[in-house]
Amino acid sequence: MKKGIKLHWLLFGVFLVNFGNSFVWPLTTVYIHDQLHQSLTIAGLVILCYSGANVVGSYIAGILFDRYNPRTLMLEGLVGAIATMFILVWRSGWPIYPIMLTLVGFFNGWLVTLHNSYGTMVQGHDGRFVFNMIYFSNNLGMVFATSAVGPLYQYSHNQVGPLFLLTGLLYLLFMGIVYKFYRVHVERRNDEVINADEMQNQQRTKLPMPNLQIIWTLFMALVVIWITYSQWSSNMSVYVTNHNISMTLYSLLWTVNGMMVVILQPLMNIVNQYIKNDYGKIYVGICGITLSFIVLLFAKQYIWFVIGMVVLTLGEVTVFPTVPAVVDQLSPKDEKGRYQGLLNAFISFGKAVGPALGGLVIEAFSYKPLFITCAVALILVVILTSFVLERNKKYVTKY
Repeated sequence: MKKGIKLHWLLFGVFLVNFGNSFVWPLTTVYIHDQLHQSLTIAGLVILCYSGANVVGSYIAGILFDRYNPRTLMLEGLVGAIATMFILVWRSGWPIYPIMLTLVGFFNGWLVTLHNSYGTMVQGHDGRFVFNMIYFSNNLGMVFATSAVGPLYQYSHNQVGPLFLLTGLLYLLFMGIVYKFYRVHVERRNDEVINADEMQNQQRTKLPMPNLQIIWTLFMALVVIWITYSQWSSNMSVYVTNHNISMTLYSLLWTVNGMMVVILQPLMNIVNQYIKNDYGKIYVGICGITLSFIVLLFAKQYIWFVIGMVVLTLGEVTVFPTVPAVVDQLSPKDEKGRYQGLLNAFISFGKAVGPALGGLVIEAFSYKPLFITCAVALILVVILTSFVLERNKKYVTKY
């Protein structure tokens, strides 16, 4: 059994990685369109490649985590990410930019999955607390980065090189932290403790069927949830501005989202001490995201978009940290990395295809049919997920 990482170093690493990554993705469309003079369709394809590489990186890292030294894997991912960032500092034209950005997506998926997998090894804390704090650190990094990226981009005369340089330097700092504090060990059955580098592949634990059914149901649910959630961060920008609301006010919605997550996530740790029904939290969270689309059906003034964002955020802070905690509980120790990797891969897939699917619905019908479709899809997800989870929860094996 792998063990041995302190929570505060894990959370600091999560913050640094997401802070650095959040310098990259908000400017992608603007930079490709305005500076590289490519169409919005091309920009969408580049983002799709980025997200697809993220899926691949997540899946591979999850599998390797269970078989090799996690610290070595993290260092290798950071070397790749830093090399890619430094190339983009000096060469950020066309077509090198989309190629390197795809590699950034791969390494980002790699690092995020390894962090989630490391979260399964934190000792002295409940899994719900660990994944709540990982989610908190992710969003804290995003809030700081997205607040700074606009002014920094303008200060650098609309060039991305300085931003990639800063990201690379942050990753270099993180590499030193990983080398010193991300050491883990493996405990054999005879209680002998060895270094993780010496661990050899052993027969994998067979996952009980009730565990398997719940985990894969949650994976499928996450795809639908993220396809719908991504409408808020992609196609909604046009819908909001069509109501004579400025882009600045639309961006402010995401400031509200980030600040709410930062404030509410520590409170969720208190809630988790008294409410142990994780499946109930998943249902409530999905219902909250569903309600946000119902609010959008009636939204014409800015205040209604704010209300929709508040409801959406209440839903996400309930469901998004709970799902990886449940997957952790139901995964055997020698398979935890694999299933955390699959979880992140399904999330990345939902994020990748969501904007495109939403765009197709909008072009064929309009925005309100999209909102209705999202709400109906999420209602079906709640019904089907609750059916599978409630039928199997008495028979699961927890690890």
